[in-house]
This record gives sequence, structure tokens and C-alpha cells, in this order.
Amino acid sequence: MRIGLQAYPRFLELAYQLSRRLLLPFSRWMVPGGWIEKIFVVLEKGAKGAIFDCRMCGDCVLHSTGMTCPMTCPKNMRNGPCGGVRQNGNCEIIPEMKCVWMQAWDRSKVMRVYGDDFLGILPPRKGQLQDGSAWINDFTGIAVQDPASWLE
Repeated sequence: MRIGLQAYPRFLELAYQLSRRLLLPFSRWMVPGGWIEKIFVVLEKGAKGAIFDCRMCGDCVLHSTGMTCPMTCPKNMRNGPCGGVRQNGNCEIIPEMKCVWMQAWDRSKVMRVYGDDFLGILPPRKGQLQDGSAWINDFTGIAVQDPASWLE
């Protein structure tokens, strides 16, 4: 579990907003599977890996979870704590580790723009996006599309 910059969720929120604004004009060239995605994957692995211990799920929800990656939960809980959170706020699986969701809650409270997103329900992780670029999947809308099996 990384701490460093994660202790400054408001700063990370501002960096996220700035990144979105800077990338938006280039979104038409962001297509899954192309050479641009390969570059994005390398950049995301490096930056998000170092800051958030990113698992490259391709379906990033950092801005909705207090700039804390829910996939770093030992149980991979994407929509809140498992119910096994200890009274001191630590994880039941790794007792010396603070629960990822307790951290996310604390961090979301200082985020002015996306902090309230924490209260929403996140869609399940889409396994087919694993190891792809979360930015490209976000800009193309793939990250928010319902799986085909849901539409039947």
C-alpha cells in the first residue's frame, strides 16, 4: 500500500481534473488496442503504479474512491468494506493494514469536486479491460458501458 501522495487527495483531485482537460482535445485519437494505448499503458503503469499501487484494471475509479484504489483491498472489494473491518479501522486479512475503504472515506471528505462520488454505487469491474488504459477506456466510453450480458 502506497502512502506518499495519497495523503494529499485534494492535490490528486486537481491533478486528475487537469489531466482530463489536457487530454480531452486528443480524445479522438485514443482508441483501444492501438499504439497510443500502448504508450498510455506504460505511462499509467509507471505513474499510477508508483502513486496508487495500481493493478491496471483498465476501469479506474480513483476519483470516486478518495484517490484510493479499491483493488488494493486484499479481497478486491470494489463497492465498500467487506464487513470484516476491525474496530480500529484495520483490515481483517492484513491486521496491520488500515482498511482501504476506511482510507478512501477519510480521503474523499477533503475532495471538493469528486468527494461525493464516494457515496455512489460503482459498477462491477470489467475483467476484459484488465491491463488496458483506463484513460482510453474512459474517453471512449468503454468504461461506463454495461456488459452485453446485462442488456439481454
